[in-house]
Amino acid sequence: MAAMEQTLEPTAPPRANPLERLLQIAWIGPAFAAVIIYIFFVIVGGSSGFFTVAGTAGWMNTAAELGIIAIPIGLLMISGEFDLSTGSVVGASAIIVALGSGFYGLPVAYTIALALTLGVGVGCFNAFLVNSTKLPSFIVTLATNFILAGTSLGLSRLISGSSNVSFKDGGWAEPILASKWNYFNVSVLWWIAAAALAAWVLRQTRFGNWILATGGNADAARRAGVPVSRVKLILFIWTAVSASFVGIMSATMYNQGNAAQGQGYVFQTAIAAVIGGVLLQGGFGSVTGIVFGCIIYGIVSLGLFYTGWPTDWLQTFIGALLVLAVLTNNLIRNAALSRGRKS
Repeated sequence: MAAMEQTLEPTAPPRANPLERLLQIAWIGPAFAAVIIYIFFVIVGGSSGFFTVAGTAGWMNTAAELGIIAIPIGLLMISGEFDLSTGSVVGASAIIVALGSGFYGLPVAYTIALALTLGVGVGCFNAFLVNSTKLPSFIVTLATNFILAGTSLGLSRLISGSSNVSFKDGGWAEPILASKWNYFNVSVLWWIAAAALAAWVLRQTRFGNWILATGGNADAARRAGVPVSRVKLILFIWTAVSASFVGIMSATMYNQGNAAQGQGYVFQTAIAAVIGGVLLQGGFGSVTGIVFGCIIYGIVSLGLFYTGWPTDWLQTFIGALLVLAVLTNNLIRNAALSRGRKS
């Protein structure tokens, strides 16, 4: 009987080995890929200046401006939605600041507030259409991108006669949005702040749980009491305001606005989020992973200029290295998911 009781006694599950515990970390894939790609460019382009302070600042500045938008884009993708209107929001916000302060001579504070209001309006518009019509956010926000890009370009040329408008002085906004330190733009600090805020929201708040639940299964989340429509509204506004902020920062930094600028962010931000481990179908991802995704994109985008290779092959190398990064990330992430765990 004692022997039978011994056999029926439950046994503790086997402890995961260090590799298994490592694979449970959601951002380990993009982190590993970032290290490999960085080492590659240090070896190939280090002698040309990639490893210098100026070279490091180059890719960090690129990653920072991308990351300020990519982080809320990643949260939106975790909730199961897309936003492809960010490119036109960047351009429209930049031209609002340039036209308002450069052409009409308005105080910078007014034009910045107007640009941020535009971001809030675009976010509300996208959320309203997605929530009320149930149309795919991919289509809704792509249409918004075209509408806003065409409108800002048309109004800019109608008012000033050009799509590119200059203004002389950003005033108090320049040290906050356009200052530099040893080649590093202040945007790096804003990126760190955005990442810290988003990480806290996703990991430490009820709203973060709602984001994950909405992306995992919106219907089940709604039945469980999650305000799915409100979650999407807040995330669409967060994304559009972040894009508006980057447009304002760009206009202040270069003392000009261009209605056509920012279109590269339309897909770059989503690419960075996917490289950072965010699932296209939603429900999985981490802010740390998105940060590493932006770092990878910044390194690849700037690193090739230090290799000495013909720049005609730039897009080829970027595509190949990005695919390699995604594959590396997916292999590690799938290994973790196959063990039935989620970070």
